[in-house]
This record gives sequence, C-alpha cells and structure tokens, in this order.
Amino acid sequence: IGNSGNYSMYADFVLLGLFSNTRFPWLLFAFIFLVFVISVASNTMMIILIHLDSRLHTPMYFLLSQLSIMDILYISTIVPKMLVDQMVDQRAISFAGCTAQHFLYLTLAGAEFFLLGLMSYDRYVAICNPLRYPVLMNRKVCLLIVVAAWLGGSVDGFLLTPVTMQFPFCASREINHFFCEVPALLKLSCMDTSAYETAMYVCCIMMLLIPFSVISASYTRILITVYRMNEAEGRRKAVATCSSHMVVVSLFYGAAMYTYVLPHSYHTPEQDKAVSAFYTILTPLLNPLIYSLRNKDVTGALQKALGRCSSSGSIGTIIILKN
Repeated sequence: IGNSGNYSMYADFVLLGLFSNTRFPWLLFAFIFLVFVISVASNTMMIILIHLDSRLHTPMYFLLSQLSIMDILYISTIVPKMLVDQMVDQRAISFAGCTAQHFLYLTLAGAEFFLLGLMSYDRYVAICNPLRYPVLMNRKVCLLIVVAAWLGGSVDGFLLTPVTMQFPFCASREINHFFCEVPALLKLSCMDTSAYETAMYVCCIMMLLIPFSVISASYTRILITVYRMNEAEGRRKAVATCSSHMVVVSLFYGAAMYTYVLPHSYHTPEQDKAVSAFYTILTPLLNPLIYSLRNKDVTGALQKALGRCSSSGSIGTIIILKN
C-alpha cells in the first residue's frame, strides 16, 4: 500500500495541452512560438530602453521595467515546455517539474497582480500631487513597491503550492490543461478538496480585492482631478497614461476573475484553457505594446536608439571602405 501511495503522489503527470483538440496543431504551434518570441523581444526592448534613455529614468518607467521582467519570466515558465512537448511529441511532466511550474506561475501571477495595483498609486501621485511627486515616489518608495509585489506573489506561491501538491492524485494522471494550474490539478485528486477550494477562493478574492481597492481609490481621485483640469493638453496626457494602465489591469484581472472566482459550473475545461492561454501567453505580449504604442516617451526613446544604431552602422561601413 505504501508503494502504491507513493506512486499516486509522485508519479509523472500528462499534460493534454492546447494542441490535442486542434484541427491545425502546427499552425497554432507557429502562432504561439511567434507570440513567445515577440513577447520576450518586446519586453526585453522595454527594459533596455528604460535603462539606456535618461528621459525614462522615472518611477513609472522603473515600475514598467519590473512588469516587463515579470512578463518574461511568466511566459517562459509555461510556453517553452509546451512548445518542446509538441515538437518531440511527448506530454509528460514530472511531479517535481509540475510543482516548480505551479509555484513559479502562482508567484509571478501574484506579483503582477500586486504590482499593477501599486502602479495605480504612482499615477495617482503624478496627477493629483505633481509637486510632491519626487518626494512621494522617491527611489526608496519605488523599491518598496517592487519588493512588496514580489513578496506578495511569493507568499501566494509558498502558501498554495505545498497544499495543492500534497493531495493524493489517485485518479487519472492526465491534466486537461497545458500547464499545472490549480483547478485542473484538483480535479485529479481522489480526496474531497471542497474545503481547500473554498479557502483558495477566499485567498483569490483577497488578492484581487486589495489591489483592486487601491486601483479604484486611486482612479476615483484621478478622474476628479482630471475633470477639474483647465488645460486640454494636461487632461489628454493624464487620460492617455491612465487608460493604458487600465486596459492592462482589465485584461489581467478579468481573466483571473473568470478562472478563480467564477464558479466551476459556469465554465468548461476548454474555456478554461482558452482563458488561461489569453492571460499567460497573450497578456505578456500586449503589455509592452499597450504601453509603448500610446506613449511618446517610449516611441521617442526607440527612435533615438534606432537612429544611434543606424549611425554607428554607417560609421562602421565608412571605416571598412576606407581600409
């Protein structure tokens, strides 16, 4: 009995993935691979631009660079494994690998939740208290925001991962998902998980409620301040920066609410996979695009960097021709 119990606890899982019920799996593979490459490249570009351009050495862009780091790690936790599995035609993931993926996913998703919530405070101070902005959003405060976001995510990972993975999985080892997400894993347990699911539901509500409360309070004050602004240019700039943040928040929080807050009876495994694909694969791609396309500072920094590269390339060509 001890050996069979160990087997049920620590044997490999099988990820059924996204490609199993697709008519054109290699077309979907090419699309996800392209999204992954563009996502990593665009987020890396954002980090480099923010580091190199002195105009972007502000609290908002420092926090955006942290968001880009989270997005790179977030998508890299799930997509490479999924793509490699499709290439070599194998679906297995070890118990240790599933545990690691589960922990990293929860930690990074949680950290992004808290960071997006705390970023609204930065926008609130910038618009409602611009004269005190350098004091209220100094380097120490920025570092505290980042540390708080990472700690919040880590607590989520350290709390939920051990409890989820200690359940005996004596049913099928096939996870009807493309990564080790909590709801899909709990369906394999042969124990009653209802108490844990209720506790996790409360935990998720709190994780969403705390940042959402900060966001709601910040944007209520921001809307009042913007409404009272006399300058059309100042109003336009305030709305542009805040709308970018609100789009990202709506996409990320909306998908998470669907997965973890909406009762299971309202969604199917296929819908779960589609929504999870959206916030694990597409959101890391959309974040840098949303912030850069609507931001003159970022586009200006990119043009400056491209101009520098082209000019240095031209100088190099001239030197080679002279020699």
